[in-house]
Amino acid sequence: MSEHTASIRWTRNGQAFDYEHFPRDHDVRFERGQHLTGSAAPAYFGSAQGVDPEEMLVAALSSCHMLTLLVVAAKKGWTVDTYEDDAVGTLGKNDEGRMAVTHVTLRPRITFAGKTPDATELAKLHESAHRNCFIANSVKTEVVVEPR
Repeated sequence: MSEHTASIRWTRNGQAFDYEHFPRDHDVRFERGQHLTGSAAPAYFGSAQGVDPEEMLVAALSSCHMLTLLVVAAKKGWTVDTYEDDAVGTLGKNDEGRMAVTHVTLRPRITFAGKTPDATELAKLHESAHRNCFIANSVKTEVVVEPR
């Protein structure tokens, strides 16, 4: 087993503290020194410069699917040259009536070198990647893979 950490730092910086005006930007730091500016989505008074948690969730699902797929492909003897995905997450009400990222669509485009899987093998490759993705296994969100 392994642990993964993230540190969040936020300060009001003297700004007004009411729903529409408190600052949403915050610093997100990871254990190996990377960092980014997080914020709420602009629709929730966040800044366009920050990455919102919903975007981070969609990116985590997309990245995990890709990394898992690359492992499975390598073990099957398929060489992947490029992998691109324009993933989309939908915020809506879940079965309990609460706001959640209820649906994520992954749209991977993969190019292979040499031996290329046929349509059935490619579908099995995506199914295996989804079934073994740590992040997909951690969320209730419906994740659909639509290869391009």
